[in-house]
Amino acid sequence: MKTYLLTLLLLFHFGTFAQVTLTDSDLPIVIITSPPGQTISDDPRIMCHMGVIDNGPGARNYMTDSFTNYDGVIDIEIRGSTSQQYPKKGYGFETQDSLGNNNPVALLGMPMEHDWILYGPYPDKTLIRNVLTFDLARKMGHYASATRYCELVIDDDYRGVYVMMERIKVDGDRVNIGKLNVPNLWDDTLTGGYIMKVDKLTGEVGYSWPSNYNNEVVFQFHHPEFDELNTFQASYMENFVNEFETAIFGSQFASANGYHQYIDQRSFHDFFILQELGRTVDGYRSSSFFHKDKDGFTWNAKLVAGPMWDFNLSYGNADYCDADLTTGWQYNFDLICDFSTSIPFWWQKLQQDPHYANGLKCRWEELRAGPLRTDNINNFIDSVALHVQEARIRNFQRWPIIGVYVNWNGFVGQTYQEDVDYLKDYMEQRSIWIDNNLPGNCNLAVEEPEFKPEYHKVWPNPIGNELNVGVSVFQAGTASFTISDISGRILLQRPLGYLNAGTHAFQLNDLDFSAGNYIYHFYLNDEVVYNGKIVKY
Repeated sequence: MKTYLLTLLLLFHFGTFAQVTLTDSDLPIVIITSPPGQTISDDPRIMCHMGVIDNGPGARNYMTDSFTNYDGVIDIEIRGSTSQQYPKKGYGFETQDSLGNNNPVALLGMPMEHDWILYGPYPDKTLIRNVLTFDLARKMGHYASATRYCELVIDDDYRGVYVMMERIKVDGDRVNIGKLNVPNLWDDTLTGGYIMKVDKLTGEVGYSWPSNYNNEVVFQFHHPEFDELNTFQASYMENFVNEFETAIFGSQFASANGYHQYIDQRSFHDFFILQELGRTVDGYRSSSFFHKDKDGFTWNAKLVAGPMWDFNLSYGNADYCDADLTTGWQYNFDLICDFSTSIPFWWQKLQQDPHYANGLKCRWEELRAGPLRTDNINNFIDSVALHVQEARIRNFQRWPIIGVYVNWNGFVGQTYQEDVDYLKDYMEQRSIWIDNNLPGNCNLAVEEPEFKPEYHKVWPNPIGNELNVGVSVFQAGTASFTISDISGRILLQRPLGYLNAGTHAFQLNDLDFSAGNYIYHFYLNDEVVYNGKIVKY
């Protein structure tokens, strides 16, 4: 391993990577030209020209061809966190018009958008791991970024095989949840849609907050970015996550008032399955996305795990913290390694609920008979390897790393095929281990419990001198809100005015009564619709 690392360091130091001239390809060709005197960097973005040559399936693409798919302006930067150490960079860019406005386009046949990524596989010498994971997620019924292989040239410098792919964001063809309407603070836009993530505090970080149960678990907003949110919306989502963690931390976490009311269980099952199948060394604690939709008639839209992201160091492709082993559970990572970022405790706690564990077992067995069947996985890997067969030869001429240790390879094949075979063998052995060790019992005759949905929320709880109230009402009427002590004495009574059917939010201030336990009531047309307990500190 030390010999491989020394070789790599020498390649970095002396810049001995080969120059390759691209004339034509069976993959689309992306050509980026930067302005004179400027180079693409991490920050700030710069305006460049991009042309895409894509003559269609089965046709060859020549550098001398006209730009058939895109010919225009982009705003581009180097992207990534740890991946920026590699000489083959990844890029994020937006397609724009001549005035610098967003210009949605359908790059390489993908749905129209203006926000894109050029991902350059480097430590994953198969060039397949991310594309494979996204394909599995889609086959499991979830959104995952669309991907297209291409070859990239920047300023007449051939950069190798890249994956053009969608950036995770709210869009009808991407994460299909409702968009927040920032100017309107009081309607159902408050409840969603949000995309958040558990991630490292690197790169551009806006608003973040630590878990109340482990300050090494950090939550961040991904969409909308924090400067697009108001404090009311940000506090809503932070409080939602805090309530979920509190519910699952308690001894009654599996009851009707526990975690069930906060999460979409199927998505959590599938997120767990893909993270564990990949034994993703950064899994759960980094690049782990979640999203929450809004619903005009349901206040309790649940937290959905996903989309999947960042699997280049998965499936045995990392040599530290047991990530190259096909045995053991990745959600126990904190017991193996001490990192500055930790795995949220709920992934382990969920296994303690028999209903959750049994459902997970059933889902695993269902997927193993379909998209996760070993021959189906191998067929996809072989098809992708064939698809990039010509281009990957040029890629590894430009970046001669076959047979060379690259941080943090768990295996170094002497040929491309050896790397591919290792990936296939790892996934087969890992699947067999999960077959034999996943807890739970799959008994389809046992009905899962049904939990009554909740259509209102108060937060935070415990409260100080302010209280936020959200309610869904199904008919119009005059509303009011009261807070009483346990003897029934009303301490606060606030008219809320006439409400139309839908979801509404209010903020109550100057709660100047003493600390203690209280009861709240929400009235519509003088009838109690919702009630509950709050604690004042």
